Amino acid sequence: MDWEKTMALHFSPEEFAERRAALDAKLKERNLDCLLIFAQESMYWLTGFDTFGYCFFQCLIYRPGEEPILLTRSADLRQARNTSNLKDIRLWMDVAGKSPVGQVKELLFDLDLLGTRIGVEYDTHGLTAANGRLLDESLHSFADVDDASDIIKELRLVKSPTELEYVKTAGKLADQAFLAAMEEIKPGADEGRILAKMQSTIFEGGGDYPANEFVIGSGPDALLCRYKSGRRTLSENDQLTLEWAGVYRHYHAAAIRTVILGEPTPRHLELHQAAKDAMIAVEQAMQVGNTFGDLFAAHAHILDDRGLMPHRLNACGYSLGARFTPSWMEPPYMAFKENAHEIQENMVLFMHMIIMDSDSETAMTLGQTYITHEDGPESLSQLSLDLPVKAG
Repeated sequence: MDWEKTMALHFSPEEFAERRAALDAKLKERNLDCLLIFAQESMYWLTGFDTFGYCFFQCLIYRPGEEPILLTRSADLRQARNTSNLKDIRLWMDVAGKSPVGQVKELLFDLDLLGTRIGVEYDTHGLTAANGRLLDESLHSFADVDDASDIIKELRLVKSPTELEYVKTAGKLADQAFLAAMEEIKPGADEGRILAKMQSTIFEGGGDYPANEFVIGSGPDALLCRYKSGRRTLSENDQLTLEWAGVYRHYHAAAIRTVILGEPTPRHLELHQAAKDAMIAVEQAMQVGNTFGDLFAAHAHILDDRGLMPHRLNACGYSLGARFTPSWMEPPYMAFKENAHEIQENMVLFMHMIIMDSDSETAMTLGQTYITHEDGPESLSQLSLDLPVKAG
């Protein structure tokens, strides 16, 4: 069949070349001859490789100035060919009782890397503890191994113009998903239908699955910060917490809201005002040169002064980007106490004000995603910060 060949690459060759040059410079700075890459988001950023196959063992062997080598399973051979710019793809065989980790050492030996300094991305879901132990055992006395988990993470923090365009598209999809949800939210509505409307809106807009599940909970479950199985029908007077993200080319723009059905209680109004004031304080603190700790301090100052310390979280946001399951969060770049990491221009930060009063079973959340600029943050959402209320 004469099908047109289409590569699912979302960045130009020039941008990929710039990323490799930046990585080469970092490896030279750290005196590393090779980097063993296990994080899927690192592979995607560096080569375009797009898969969930990292649930199995795979490794990208990267040497400055050389063609990267991907070691993966046969199921990901065509995946890598169609979604990446990789030219050298090697396969490990599924054989009972045999680990593919040994093939990494064999490749490193063939590449004349015996006795060199090798960096490893340990801090990733793409390398299990079991495989990490096997890797360390195999490389013992072979090379000087260094934890290099931070290198590509730091390079990914500041987004390129193309990345920012994808994030802005994700922000628009996030707004559209919430508006679709609001049309469904009413007494008697099923949470499953609300979720379906949100996710279908993102898919229909050209978006992707999120790196973790949307959070939905009503009634007492509106106080939960994680997804759980099971659906509920909304009542006449209710509270519904939604945390979701628009996703485009794997780039996320997250948001969170608590929607009130019927008449908000005085406690709802009190907590919402606190959340809104804290959000404004965080926006004012979101200046290039300030730290992630400054963001947390701005949030905590407002809430703690109102006696809400027992009801708030110990972090109020984090960096976002192109992420893969199981989480769209990018730790350790989180807004928690005394985090000294500096805010730079063109970061993408999700800020969330989450107040959960278990004593009165009152939930209140407010959050959206920003791009940082020298002249202050740019919100990626056009949604109002006012309390969303649907009459019964």
